[in-house]
Amino acid sequence: MGDQEMRLLFPVAGLAVMAMARLAMADSDVILTTTVNDVTRSFTLEELQALPVERFETITIWTEGPQSFEGVPLAAMLDDLGVTEGTVSAQAINDYAVDIPIDEITETTPIIAYHQNGASMSRRDKGPLWIVYPYDSKPEFQSEAIYSRSIWQMDRLSVK
Repeated sequence: MGDQEMRLLFPVAGLAVMAMARLAMADSDVILTTTVNDVTRSFTLEELQALPVERFETITIWTEGPQSFEGVPLAAMLDDLGVTEGTVSAQAINDYAVDIPIDEITETTPIIAYHQNGASMSRRDKGPLWIVYPYDSKPEFQSEAIYSRSIWQMDRLSVK
């Protein structure tokens, strides 16, 4: 290959690298993947924020002092996915998984929190997503079963 061919090849290679970088960035924007009846959907933070929003303040056993949370009610997510029965399986980045019976989900609880105290949550701070209940609003939210369902670093939901 001569010098002229090499000079023509570099810009083309540069465009290919830029296109691959854009695709990788688009994939990295996905923070939640759902699977229902073998149909998989991916959600970015912006797509989650376009769904109904619930906000509350609560005290958790994992943090100090009152914390404010904002996110999508799990019921609204299931409605968006067309789910009316079964069990939700939530999985974390480290593959930890919990099951939440759909008949124990209310219109407003739990939420898939994407903001804590007004800010996005990093992986180090239990993010990007955390299933949260308003723990101090009802005694039934202060049980081992509810605490075990409060999965952080969640990135996958499926319905069984």
